[in-house]
Amino acid sequence: MGVMQVSDASIVRLIERIGEHYRSNISNRYIRPALLQLPFDNQSWDLMEDLTEKPPAQALHLDELYREIMAAAHFVSVVRRELPSIRSRVGRGDPSSPDRVLREMAVNNFASNLQVFADLVNELFVKLVEIDKAEAKGHMPVHAKMPELGNIGRLLIG
Repeated sequence: MGVMQVSDASIVRLIERIGEHYRSNISNRYIRPALLQLPFDNQSWDLMEDLTEKPPAQALHLDELYREIMAAAHFVSVVRRELPSIRSRVGRGDPSSPDRVLREMAVNNFASNLQVFADLVNELFVKLVEIDKAEAKGHMPVHAKMPELGNIGRLLIG
């Protein structure tokens, strides 16, 4: 059996929502500089970018999506652990800046926005596993061949 492709419209829409939420509320111009200082490897950043910047017309491969979800789950876990330092880095901006209020809003809403991101990624994972199981038809589902996916829920739910 070759690489399983996903073309479910609800999956494509969910990935679009994840990307929009990530760009607007997680990796926006106020927070991104602090995120780039996190202990997060380049390969994981690349996978995060693949998930959050993916053009929806592109063929979606299940194994790639699982790797991107794993990177997103690690990202959520690292960000939660580093939240106090992220807050202080972002909060240290110029107090007289015209962007001060927007920056403070981004920082103050960051934890809840991170939770929304984690919930969306978890929803994507659950839907993919359902599709994966349904398509396996007597074979081992793709997710079952990837033991590293075993702690996704714990990483995302925290």
